[in-house]
Amino acid sequence: MKWGRYWPECLLAATILTVNGFRWFHATASDASNPPLVLSGWTAPRKLALREKTRELWYHGFDSYMMFAFPLDELTPLSCSGQGPDWANPANIAANDVAGNFSLTLIDVLDTLVVLDDRQGFEKAVKNVIEWVSFDVNTKPQVFETTIRVLGGLLSGHIFANQTGQPFHLPWYRGELLSLAHDLGKRLLPAFSTPTGLPYARINLRHGIVKGETIETCVAGAGSLILEFATLSRLTGDDRFEKAAYRAFFGIWNRKSDIGLVGNTINTKSGAWTHPETTGIGAGIDSFYEYALKWYIMSGETEFLDVWDDAYAAIMRYARAKDGYWYKTVNMHSGEAAYNTIDSLSAFWPGLQVLAGDIQNAIKLHLICNNIIIIDYNLWKQHSGLPEVYDTNYKQATSHQYPLRPEFIESTWYLYRATRDPFYLDVGERVLHDLTSRAKVECGLTGISDLRTNKRDDRMESFVLSETLKYLYLLFDEENPLNSDDSNYVFTTEGHILTLGQEHMKPIPPARKRMRHVEVHQCPAYTPYTTFRDSRQRQPGLVQGVLSRPDVDYARQLVGIASSSAEQEHWSPNGWCERPKVDPYSYEFILAANGKSVPEDLSPSFVKIGVQPDGYILHNVTGVRTQIVQRLDGKGYDVRKLGHYSVRPGQLVYINDSTIFLGPGEDANIAQDELHRRDPEIQLRVFTASDDQMLQVQTGFVDKPGIDVAVVGYSARFGADLSRYSNLDPTNDTPGQTPRIRNPEGVAVRRDPENTRGCDPYDRAYPDSMLVVRRGECTFIEKLVQARAALAVGVVVISDEDVAINPTASADEVEAAGDLSDVGLVLLQKTVGETFEELIIASERTKSVQIMLALHPEEIPGNNGGPEQTQIDKEEEQAKDPNRILYINGHPLINTRLLV
Repeated sequence: MKWGRYWPECLLAATILTVNGFRWFHATASDASNPPLVLSGWTAPRKLALREKTRELWYHGFDSYMMFAFPLDELTPLSCSGQGPDWANPANIAANDVAGNFSLTLIDVLDTLVVLDDRQGFEKAVKNVIEWVSFDVNTKPQVFETTIRVLGGLLSGHIFANQTGQPFHLPWYRGELLSLAHDLGKRLLPAFSTPTGLPYARINLRHGIVKGETIETCVAGAGSLILEFATLSRLTGDDRFEKAAYRAFFGIWNRKSDIGLVGNTINTKSGAWTHPETTGIGAGIDSFYEYALKWYIMSGETEFLDVWDDAYAAIMRYARAKDGYWYKTVNMHSGEAAYNTIDSLSAFWPGLQVLAGDIQNAIKLHLICNNIIIIDYNLWKQHSGLPEVYDTNYKQATSHQYPLRPEFIESTWYLYRATRDPFYLDVGERVLHDLTSRAKVECGLTGISDLRTNKRDDRMESFVLSETLKYLYLLFDEENPLNSDDSNYVFTTEGHILTLGQEHMKPIPPARKRMRHVEVHQCPAYTPYTTFRDSRQRQPGLVQGVLSRPDVDYARQLVGIASSSAEQEHWSPNGWCERPKVDPYSYEFILAANGKSVPEDLSPSFVKIGVQPDGYILHNVTGVRTQIVQRLDGKGYDVRKLGHYSVRPGQLVYINDSTIFLGPGEDANIAQDELHRRDPEIQLRVFTASDDQMLQVQTGFVDKPGIDVAVVGYSARFGADLSRYSNLDPTNDTPGQTPRIRNPEGVAVRRDPENTRGCDPYDRAYPDSMLVVRRGECTFIEKLVQARAALAVGVVVISDEDVAINPTASADEVEAAGDLSDVGLVLLQKTVGETFEELIIASERTKSVQIMLALHPEEIPGNNGGPEQTQIDKEEEQAKDPNRILYINGHPLINTRLLV
């Protein structure tokens, strides 16, 4: 048998458990607590109290609307009255785009009553809508606003009123809300009668498209209709709505620029982008991305996930600022920055990242999601509200209105549900306080027209009740069913709850099944920020909250405000203001086996790129344009595009081009230069230097001479060649001819508790020893250079993931490091490596056992497999590892497989 693959880990575990004794069990009980939650004071009663304050604020606004404004569209809280369309001024689109004389606010809040668990209020609201609302009105609202606020509200209300087996089912209900939604949908359909299928921005609900209607629309307005329109089609059986929204969505996407970006405004007749052809994540485009992801979640239709994946990669590459905190407005064709401003609508982005499963990019230091919340929170603290527009260059707001928008608190809710970090509860408490003190007036809630003076606007937008306070309520309501619902429900861009039952799902077409044989989506679990770990640099350490992150002060500095005394409590005497280092989210380049510049093959043939059931096979890499994108789990990159082919989640790229390896006398290439002559996988013998009776008794192996097991390691592409069949003679004592690590007697394995990552100079020498270090904080080659300086023979790197990785380094790094031929580096996968490290720690405690390591053991004592078994072992050793992957510029491409 191939004994290296079946080493007795139970032996190591038993040894370690015996040496450590019951201390571990005691530590586990202690570590199970969550210090941030306890220290923050966020008890259940405190959260319930804030939930009830939010409920009271919501009903203050809703009751005021019903008392002073209903059946008009909106409440005017300063004048204690209501308003509908501006009949006297049809050009007043600020009012007329949303007010259509159809009791807007009442429809918009139907499912908020569900969230508040108010069945009686929900039933009464449904009856009022049925009795009062008609869409046979001579008004010209915006198609987008009417869809998200009114059509979405009716559909969500219908789903809850109609669905049996849940508390809000109304036995007397006969689908009246769905009938109203169907009527409204039919009145909106003529807007799609354009040559491109992109809808007009506005439509008269009684007369249709009026003469002289503008033919310009924004991407969000034309491309963010699929949730409501497709749901209407699925519930009524009338497929016209889904087809119209589908055509409009892809009418936008198929006009993206060569670098994968869509613009902000577009001509509905010609399909041409209109000046200034810029893009970003804020107003005019935001919900296009949102609906791509959310319709996939609802329906499972993968073409929308594909759009999200590609659009997200393009935004992260071109619109994200270099420090990872801001999203710029950029030219859609070049990606060059156009403006240095961000608007308040962009605060929705972190929540969308969380929903996409990008928790690491949302939370960790080098990316944007959590950071934009920190920045928004700093902006909020600075203004007691979120200004509409902020100039990142001059660090000041340029538009000081705050109409009580929901995006910031929406992302706060998403982040809290993903992280459970009490920082977000702190944010919510501050928001609730400011809304109450600044926006609450006698007759409702009012928007703020100037945050500097608290000048108020005599208007309560319907989204205040349908979104802002809904998300705030959910933030504090831990037991709300929505917070534990893992179904396919989504919140629309207006905060309406939509879902599809299995009876309304479309089967996957056979062609798609053949093309997408495998679907694998990443949704990595959140790992809380940890500042101090134990000597082995392992969880659990001291888990701290967001305010203890090293980038918080940098975020605060970006908006130019001073820290509060409470924030200074999180400071450390040894702390610093850290500027985040952000790795590029994606790369795009033209492959060449020799690493030299070659012309692009604009139309690779099937001879070069073949289609496989589970992906693609690349027979010739030369000239193929390739895009690689960061994985959400942080394990490396995936190939996303090969020429004109898109590589989707779960698909593999097989490399069948032997020219990626060096031939005699050739120069370096794609970083596969030694794969053909270096074993990517090597056998390591782990054993004790002498018999230790105490250890034998403790482990129960009284009949075996100490410990003698084998592990599988992964060799580096630099330093000493550790290949099994290397021509080096291990008996050659000539200095510089044979790496010391190849000593057949083995070398001692040691660890330095003060330098667990091996990135700093060692305080003492470790001659002829192998040093065990943790992955991270510096490059692999830097770890080896530090070990060489300490006179060690090499390093064993314990990975932070259970993935086969052969560490690489660039040619410049290898040249700068100097001669590494006498020192070697081996990587162990996470599970094996941690067990190996525990064995070393256990031996250190006994002070009578030395753990040794040797390369390529030919025989384990007691293993008498005979000649036949030896032949099997040799065949297995010579077989290629089917999980070898391609590296480009040192980046592991996880969804590749080497066939050569």
